[in-house]
Amino acid sequence: MAHSHMAEMLDLDAEVLSDYHHDVITWAGSLVPDRPRIIDLGAGTGTGSLALARHLPGAEVIAVDVDEEMLEHLRHRATELGLGERIRTVQADLDQPWPALGPADMVWASASLHHMADPGDALAQALATLRPGGVLLATELDSFPMFLTGTADTGLEQRAHAALAALRDEAGLHMHEDWGDRLAKAGFVVEEERRADIDLRPPLPPAAGRYAQVSLARMAPRLEGRLDPADLAALEALAAGVADRDDLTVRATRTVWLGRRPQA
Repeated sequence: MAHSHMAEMLDLDAEVLSDYHHDVITWAGSLVPDRPRIIDLGAGTGTGSLALARHLPGAEVIAVDVDEEMLEHLRHRATELGLGERIRTVQADLDQPWPALGPADMVWASASLHHMADPGDALAQALATLRPGGVLLATELDSFPMFLTGTADTGLEQRAHAALAALRDEAGLHMHEDWGDRLAKAGFVVEEERRADIDLRPPLPPAAGRYAQVSLARMAPRLEGRLDPADLAALEALAAGVADRDDLTVRATRTVWLGRRPQA
């Protein structure tokens, strides 16, 4: 169930934050040649791979992830959308030496670099995968979306997010790196940084309620022993009924860095 929730949450993120995703995909399309070869690192359910292939009819996309179930989901969606011939999946642990993936015109890394055991090594491998002049678009998030800002449940949501942030720090996730500096140290020329402060207000589409429900439902089991028992029970009850609320908002911050491999 947790795995299916993760897959659904990734798909809902693309649906609910469609304006943000459209802007980034459009930017990506402006940076590559007519028939680009694109590597999607940590592709997950393939929201990036699918969007890039749809936006760029001549693109070949190689979607890389360690999770075969996610890749199967991606292949199924690609076939449904008539993109199966242009999207290829590769199962690989990106913390190990990479399989031969290049040469590529673009490396797309959406919320995947913070999962790497050694982001510097991953970026060095990404640089080697690119053609001279090729680009890396790296997206990272300050935190996971908030849905209850300005409601009576704001404090509970904030406490749950703080407890999750502590768990991620203990697990060694690289959530708050200076990614521009990381890219530069790996040999990229950092050309641009764009920050998107997402603030969606009601009325929201039904998918937003489901997005909130899945997100909160995934949090509760991970916080057993980390939240006060009363807070944990309240979080579980909140997740059960949140989809039907009319006071939800969606607040999130995403930052995208553009790095280019030097021509020589």
